[in-house]
Amino acid sequence: MDALDQLAGSATALLDRVDSTLATSGAPGSHPIWPLLRRLGALPGAATSTIAGLRPAPLAAAGPSLHGLIEVYQQRGETIADSGSWEGAGAEVFGARRAALSAHLGAMAGKLAATEGYSAAVAEWVEQSRAGLARELAAVLGSREAVTVTVEPLGVPAAVAAAEIGARVLGAIDVAYERAEALLHRWAADLAELPYRPPDTGPVAFGPTTRA
Repeated sequence: MDALDQLAGSATALLDRVDSTLATSGAPGSHPIWPLLRRLGALPGAATSTIAGLRPAPLAAAGPSLHGLIEVYQQRGETIADSGSWEGAGAEVFGARRAALSAHLGAMAGKLAATEGYSAAVAEWVEQSRAGLARELAAVLGSREAVTVTVEPLGVPAAVAAAEIGARVLGAIDVAYERAEALLHRWAADLAELPYRPPDTGPVAFGPTTRA
């Protein structure tokens, strides 16, 4: 259990009130919450629930299984590369295809290593995002605006207070969103699809082939 889990109950009740107030009364026209609402496409409570539902542990746990799979791909590639020498009409074609497949398996091992690194990076992002949001929630829970939203009837004071709380909460989530975009950009090339392309060996000349 982390800080966000500890704040979940009180924060959910407050943000439900914030969401309801914003949906009913809106916010001042020039308030900084508006660009955040447009960019994230969610009210503070809903956006908070999304971050609260993210857990780093499953991503961190993927590392050992991926590491084992990497070793399997590497070993299979080495086995194919070292499968003896061949003689005969099809030996050259077979050798080219064997080398291509061995190289592809090695490249796949590299892709799996990138996936392992990406999983660890995303797990770290989840931890940072949850911690950053928890800090903002702790601040707004003890704020004057929280009291106003809770006790005031719907109207201008409650709407302004809800907008202030919402802007702080969505601001923390927007930072997490920007880091997520940077993370995707950083890893995009490493995680791109790697299709197998067999070598162009031309037509195969059939004939007796023997393995040395």
